[in-house]
This record gives sequence, structure tokens and C-alpha cells, in this order.
Amino acid sequence: MRRLPDLADSFPGPFPVSPHAPHVQARLDEWLTRYPLIGSERARRALCDITAHGIARTFPTADLPGLEIAADLLLWLTAFDDAHAEAAGARDPAALVRRVAGFLRLGDGAQPPRDTDPFGAALADVLARARRRAAPEQYVRLTNSLRDSLYGLVWEAHELAGGGHVEVADYRAMRPHTVFVRTVVATAEPVLGYTLTPDERDARPVRELESAVGDLAGWINDLASYERERKRSGGRDPFSLPTLLTAERGCDVDKAFEIIAAMCEEEARRARARITELTQSVPDRSATATVTHARALESIAASYVWHIGHGRYGG
Repeated sequence: MRRLPDLADSFPGPFPVSPHAPHVQARLDEWLTRYPLIGSERARRALCDITAHGIARTFPTADLPGLEIAADLLLWLTAFDDAHAEAAGARDPAALVRRVAGFLRLGDGAQPPRDTDPFGAALADVLARARRRAAPEQYVRLTNSLRDSLYGLVWEAHELAGGGHVEVADYRAMRPHTVFVRTVVATAEPVLGYTLTPDERDARPVRELESAVGDLAGWINDLASYERERKRSGGRDPFSLPTLLTAERGCDVDKAFEIIAAMCEEEARRARARITELTQSVPDRSATATVTHARALESIAASYVWHIGHGRYGG
């Protein structure tokens, strides 16, 4: 059996969960009725379930409107990735670029064209609600991170079309965007109602914590989804860290899993150390936003740890 990371020491469960999870799940189902982003009923149920219960663990203390925004945006990204990026994007990267370009102006408040497809209409809906809730600088960070995630999907499709032969370092740099954790982090401030100052945002422990959580989210997702992606592609090795590490180091997949599992455990320890540093070394009440941010990153990491045990990754 391939080795998976043991993260219990750094992120032991059970994780806090919002009581609003059932409402968010029902709301997501209604949202997908209005904006039919997913054709398969089975896939729709699975995505609503994992998104609702995942977001309930990502922001367990958030109010309901904030949770709905975060859930809708994450579901939109995942559904778009499944339907129009990945294999579909690799078949026609230029078409994916055109679709993504059409989404970018929605972040500036433009209305979607009357003949827009459900993805454009759904994104306009969730961004309008995010814009009303967020402070201007928060909204700019959110839309910038969304742009980066969409660019990551374009990059991934382009590399897949070229055979998927990229260096591990390049893949690792892009993975936090394609797993959407950067966008999830950007939603934390408007959803939870705090704002870091520029100095707080640039502090070394904060940057190291965000880096560790970003890496951990992508790597554990690659391990958990490896077999699912192989089945979906007819047995071909997926464009993910185990495949690229196997090629770069000349090892087999089992060895790659062992290496990546150890990398995940190390990043989890690094994240936990920075969380402890940020939450236990508070000089005065002005650092409250930093503490809140550290706790938000803690729950974001926990939600990705929780995600990989969900049935969606079983195929």
C-alpha cells in the first residue's frame, strides 16, 4: 500500500465545524439549479457535499453569508476546472484562454453578456456579493488571487498539451494556485472580518505560514487524487507531483509517494510551528488580526487534510 502522510501530530482531528454546513449544502444545490455548472447528478451531489462540509471546516466561525460566498466561489472554481480545464483545456488551450479572458472583466464589476453561459453568470453573481461584503483592498486581493488561479489552469492546460514534461520546481511554484488554496486564503479576511496591515502581511512568520499551507494543500491533494485521476484518464499517469517526481528522480511511484508523504509531514510541522509562534507571541491587542489570520490558516490547512478522506477522491 502506498504511503500517505501522517499529519495527526500537526493537525489532529476532529476539526471544528460550522453549524451552518447543512444549510450551505442545501444552498449550493439551489445555486446549481439556478446555474447548472455540472451535468452529472452524482458529481453534483458529491461536489455540493465536499464543498459545504469543507468550507464549514475552513471557516468554522464565519457567519452564514460569508460561508455562502466562500462555498460558491470554491465550487465554481472546482466545477470549472472539472468541466473546462484539465483534459478539455489541454485539447484546446486557446479556447480556455478565451473563456478565462471573458471572466476577468467580471471582477471589475462588469455585467456578463446576455448570452453568457452558466459559468459567467454564476461567477458574476458570487463576485457581486463578495464586492458588497469586502473592503476595497480585500476585494482586489480576492480577484487577484482568482485571476492567478485561472492563469494556473491555463498554464496547466498548456503544459498538458505539450506532454506535461515540466520540472518539479516549476510545478511546485504553480500548485498552490491550481489547488485554489491561494484564493481560499484571500477570502479569509472578508469572510472573517479582519484586515492585516502591510507590515503584518509581510512579516516572515506570516509569509512562511502561508507558504507551508499552500504547499501542503497541493501535495496532499496530489497524493489523494492520484488514482482517481488515472482512472479518469484511462490509465495515464496524471499531471501531478508523483508523476513528475518519478520522472525527475528515476524512481517508481511507490517511492515518489514515500518522498512526498515525508515532504507533507515536514510542511505540516513548519505550519504548526508558525501558527504557534504567531498565536503565542502577541505583544498587544494590535496584533489581534495576525492571530486571527494564523487561526484562519490553521483551519484552512485542516480543511485540506479533511478533504482528502472524502469519497470524491475514491473515483
